[in-house]
Amino acid sequence: MGTPMRVVGRSLPDEQPIELWIDGGVVSTEPVAGAETIAEGGWVLPGLVDAHCHVGIRYGGGHEDADGMTVQARVERDRGVLLIRDAGSPVDNRFVDDHPELPRIIRAGRHIARPKRYIRDLPIDVEDESQLPEVVAEQARRGDGWVKLVGDWIDRSVGDLCPLWSDEVLKEAIDAAHREGARVTAHVFGEDALPGLIEAGIDCIEHGTGLTAETVEMMVERSVALVPTLVNIATFPEIADSAHRFPVYAAHMRDLHARRYETIRAAHAAGVAIYAGTDAGGSIRHGRIADEVAELTTAGLTPTEALGAACWEARRWLGHRGLEHGAPADLLVYDRDPRGGPDVLAHPDVVVLRGRVIGGAATATAAVAYADI
Repeated sequence: MGTPMRVVGRSLPDEQPIELWIDGGVVSTEPVAGAETIAEGGWVLPGLVDAHCHVGIRYGGGHEDADGMTVQARVERDRGVLLIRDAGSPVDNRFVDDHPELPRIIRAGRHIARPKRYIRDLPIDVEDESQLPEVVAEQARRGDGWVKLVGDWIDRSVGDLCPLWSDEVLKEAIDAAHREGARVTAHVFGEDALPGLIEAGIDCIEHGTGLTAETVEMMVERSVALVPTLVNIATFPEIADSAHRFPVYAAHMRDLHARRYETIRAAHAAGVAIYAGTDAGGSIRHGRIADEVAELTTAGLTPTEALGAACWEARRWLGHRGLEHGAPADLLVYDRDPRGGPDVLAHPDVVVLRGRVIGGAATATAAVAYADI
């Protein structure tokens, strides 16, 4: 793996001095002879996490090819994201695992939905909901410990957001995933789908704009996590503007958007575990984790909490290690405090991935060239 390396600086969240060595692709807290110092005096973090990201969905819609997926992953890496939870992809992106310069990916398989109740060509469509447990079990076996359900979507016959699944089949499906050792998350915009999903044993909610005091309390009692994707929620007014044929739905989306910060602030205050995800792919450009961290601070998290939601806390939640002895050497170094805002967080000065220096501030600027991916 080349010459051993040494990193000296301050860690977060404790703001204490830290000295690490990198040898053989892993972190050592014990000195390694002959190490070359690559950073001294900055802020040292584990690699950032985007906990809701789609490597394989093209910006603007459609499926991405291998070259496009490589660029998507590279853009994330250059913005400091070294671990991605791919919350549903219609294409096979496992080749990324063999690429030494691309982030690690945790996959949730494909979205699971009902016919005409999600974005066309992205999900597995389940005609008969009694088949849901079987489909969920199959995706659990294909994924990396996660399954992604579409919990609600517009029902054109009703003209508003409506749940896709009955409470009974949700319980069977989530139990099936748990038997396979997988956790389950669900796309949910509105209010009505949340009680059934939470009662059924869901592990995480994506977006969660329809949370109420009652469902927040249910999530706290059951330790259900929340990934708000606030940079995605910012698109709700545009969605509403395009839905002129469904005025009730459009008004609902505008209302959910208007109270988004209040909703997330209440969930955080109640003790719901919140993690950062951008929903990159489709309608959101890749490389926006720093913007999501800034949005979380607007929603009431402290700068340290918001950064933790995209870093050490998110890694722990996803079962990946940080900077402890023997952990994979995936880390970042910032000359300035990364809690200083998105302009700082989006430009790490040193990026170490799989024990190799991959880039830093100089290469991060190149990500702008790929902003349309």
